[in-house]
Parts: sequence; structure tokens; C-alpha cells
Amino acid sequence: MAFPKKVIIREVGPREGMQIEKTPVSTEDKIRLVDLLSECNFPVIEVTSFVSPKWVPQMADAELIAEGFKRNPGTEYQCIYLNAKGIERAQATGKFDLEGVLSIIASETFSKKNTNRSIEETFDEMDQRIAVLNEYRVPISSINVMTAFGCNYEGNVNPQHVIQLISRTMEKADVHGINPDRILLGDTVGWANPVSTEYLVGEVQNKWPDKTIVLHLHDTRGMGMANAFVGLKMGVTHFDSSVGGLGGCPFGGSQGAAGNIATEDLVHMCHELGIETGIDLEKLMEVTLVAEKILGRQLPGKVAKGGSLASYRQIPSR
Repeated sequence: MAFPKKVIIREVGPREGMQIEKTPVSTEDKIRLVDLLSECNFPVIEVTSFVSPKWVPQMADAELIAEGFKRNPGTEYQCIYLNAKGIERAQATGKFDLEGVLSIIASETFSKKNTNRSIEETFDEMDQRIAVLNEYRVPISSINVMTAFGCNYEGNVNPQHVIQLISRTMEKADVHGINPDRILLGDTVGWANPVSTEYLVGEVQNKWPDKTIVLHLHDTRGMGMANAFVGLKMGVTHFDSSVGGLGGCPFGGSQGAAGNIATEDLVHMCHELGIETGIDLEKLMEVTLVAEKILGRQLPGKVAKGGSLASYRQIPSR
């Protein structure tokens, strides 16, 4: 198996995890979590969302978080924004590495529930989004397809439908002279399995061999790490994950299920396969336990509780 020598892991727990968290979390604890994750040497951390507090009250303190966290020189700090106002708020903090995303949802029903727009309406508004990102000089680097493998409302998503959505988005970008270099495939509510992951990743690689594929995987039904392994086997080098397995999706109909794949579990697997991440796993495991104390409950990640094999190998043999 030709595993990559190195992978880039984007930690999304402070944003995606906290965004749907029902347990009240103080701004100070959110900042502490970001700073502790920074000490683990992540290449990318997604910190917060500049969205309406009316719709996402957990993100009402985005500016305060931005003001409070400390930047690690070796880490990119990203955030989410949906419109010009969100970009203005994010830029005003001076703390973030802004990147533009053209996002589409493969499930019609999920799209309407999540964004209040149909797939066609999303495409109709894409020109406006590109114009806003260009106006604020935010480089458009990625095409994101969420529910790329399926959703609880419509079942499995046809891989060729996903390919068509990516092609249409590429065409939109090309009209504006933009050439995004990444394609993110999101298993938003945990419908992927190793076979469907291998097939869709292969189709995207065949169609756009020059693009970097990002896998955003959820562990809703326990398939997340198996799907990540398949991605690694196929040479995927970019993954999203969340400390302790924080996160999930409030619109998927799987309330209470596990969220994103746990970062420490992914890092552990990579290291066991000889794949470099640059992340300090021992520190990350400690951060996971801190996150559990902040939230007052156990998180679904396993390695922080079971320990890394590297730590056991350091125990002198008798």
C-alpha cells in the first residue's frame, strides 16, 4: 500500500464542535482549548464562526475568542463566514488566515434544511458569493461538497451526482478566472463506508488528478476511521478531524450520535502506519481530557483513554 509520507490534519473541534454544543462553554474555556491545541503543533485550526448569533448562539463570542487566543507562528487559523458581514467581522480581528470556499450540498432536502436554499438556488447565488470574496480579496481555494456520500433524508447519494456538482462549481469558478486547488468531500452525517469512500475518491482523482482531495469524515455509525484508512491508502493527504470526536450535525436527524472522527485517533493511526503529521500526540491526548472536563462528559475518541502504543513501547521490558 502506497501511503503518503505526510498528511495535513485540520483541527475543527473549536468551531464545528462548539457550534452545536448544548453544554454552555465559557469564552475563556474556548480560548483555552484553542491555545492548548496550538501547543500540539497543528498545521491548521478552525477556531470559530462569524455567523448570526440569532441562528448560532454558541458563536456569539467570535470576536472575543479572536481577541483572546494566541497565534502559533507555525499554525494557520481559519474561521467560517457566510456573507460579506461575516468576512468584515473576521478581517477586522486581524487574527485569521482567510480562505474562500464554494460550498454545495449534494442532498436537496439537507440543503433546504441546512441553508434554506435548494441546490439550484445555491448555484444561482454562487456568482454573488464569488464577487463578495473577490471584493474582500479572499482567495478561493476549495470546492466543498457536503453530504457527498448520503444523508438520512434521501439515503445514498449517487457518486455521479457529486461529480456533476463539482463540475458545475468548477465551471462557475472558471468563468470568474478562479481555479480552486482543493476538493473537499464531506460525509456530513456518516453515510460513507470503505467501499463508497474508495469509489468516490477514485472518481474525483480520475476526473481532477491535479486537485488535492480533503476528506471531512464523521463517525456517526462507527465507519469514520475505516474510511480515513481507505483515504490514506488512496493517497489522500488532507483530513478534517475534531479533538475527542467533538461535533456532528444538527440537521442530520441523528441527534446524540458521534460527531467528527477524533483527531487523536486519526493521528495515532497515521503514526502507526509511518505517516508523519507533525502533531504531538501525547500533548493532544492531554488536551482531549481537558476538553472532557470543560464539557463535563466523556467524548467518543478512544486513544486518549487507551493510550498511544508509542507510550507503551517506552516502558522498559522485564
